[in-house]
Amino acid sequence: MSRLQVVSGKGGTGKTTVAAAMALALATEGKRTLLVEVEGRQGIAQLFETEASPYEERKIAVAPGGGEVYGLAIDAERALLDYLQMFYKLGSAGRALKKLGAIDFATTIAPGVRDVLLTGKACEAVRRKNKQGRFAYDHIVMDAPPTGRITRFLNVNDEVAGLAKIGPIHNQAQAVMRVLKSPETAVHLVTLLEEMPVQETADGIAELRAADLPVGDVIVNMVRPALLDEQTVRTVSGDRRKEVAKALTRSGVSGAAKLVTPLLAEAVDHAERVELEREQRAVLAELELPTCELPLLGEGMDLAGLYRLATELRRHITS
Repeated sequence: MSRLQVVSGKGGTGKTTVAAAMALALATEGKRTLLVEVEGRQGIAQLFETEASPYEERKIAVAPGGGEVYGLAIDAERALLDYLQMFYKLGSAGRALKKLGAIDFATTIAPGVRDVLLTGKACEAVRRKNKQGRFAYDHIVMDAPPTGRITRFLNVNDEVAGLAKIGPIHNQAQAVMRVLKSPETAVHLVTLLEEMPVQETADGIAELRAADLPVGDVIVNMVRPALLDEQTVRTVSGDRRKEVAKALTRSGVSGAAKLVTPLLAEAVDHAERVELEREQRAVLAELELPTCELPLLGEGMDLAGLYRLATELRRHITS
C-alpha cells in the first residue's frame, strides 16, 4: 500500500474526519502514522480533542494493537524558515526576515513556492529514516486542500516552473514530484451521495489523471441507511391507506387515521432519496475506482465515532 495517503474532498464532505480515521486505521498492528494538515484550521486537534498542534510532530492517539498516530500542522512560514536554514544556513537571519515580514511576503506572493513548502514537508516525512535505517513512519496521511484545488496544489513542479528553473527551489520541487507521482502516493477523494459532491469528485479525478497524479479510492462519507425501498412505498400508498390505518390500530397506535398521511409522505421522501443515491452510486461506478462507504453517525462525531470509522476503513484497506 502507498506510504503517502493524500485525502481531499469538496468542502462539507468530512475529508478531515476521513483523513484522521485513515491515520488510525493504518496505525493498527503496531504501526506508526503521521497525520499532516496543511490548511491551518487545526481540525486534527479538534477531532482528537487535544490542544492546538504546534509546528512539531507529536503523538495524538494510540490505535488498536499498539500503533501510534502523530500529528503535524504544517505552517508555510515555519516551513520556509526550515528551508532557508537547510539550504542557506541563515539561522537567526531567517528569523529576522520573519520579523521584517519578508517570510509572509514570500509565501503570499508566490503561492507555488508555498505549495512546494507544504508538500515538501510531507514528502520529507515519507523519505525520512531513523538511525536503524528504517522509515520513521509506516504511513503519512495528508489532510489536503479541497477537490477544486487539489491538482494544482500537488502539481507543484508546474507551479514553480516559471519562478525557478534552476537552483534549490527547483530541485526541491523536482524531489517532491518524484514522490507525488510515484507508487508511494495515492490521492483519495471524499464525497457524499449528492449530485454536486459527486460531480466535483468526477471532475477532480479527471484533473488528477490528466496531471499523471496517482488516484486512489473514492470514499463515500456519511451514508444513511436505506430504511425503505421504492417497492415498499408503492405497497402502502394510494388506495391502501385504510389498510395502513388498520395495521397501525392493530399495533396499538392511537389516532392511526391522522398518522397515515404524514407517515406515507415521509416514506415517499425516503424512497426518493434512496433513488437519488442509487443514481449517484452509478456515476461513481463509472469512475472505475475502489469505493468505500462510511456510515453517518447519528450521534455526531466524537473520538469514539472516529475510532468506529477507522474500523470501517481498516476493513476496506485489508479486503
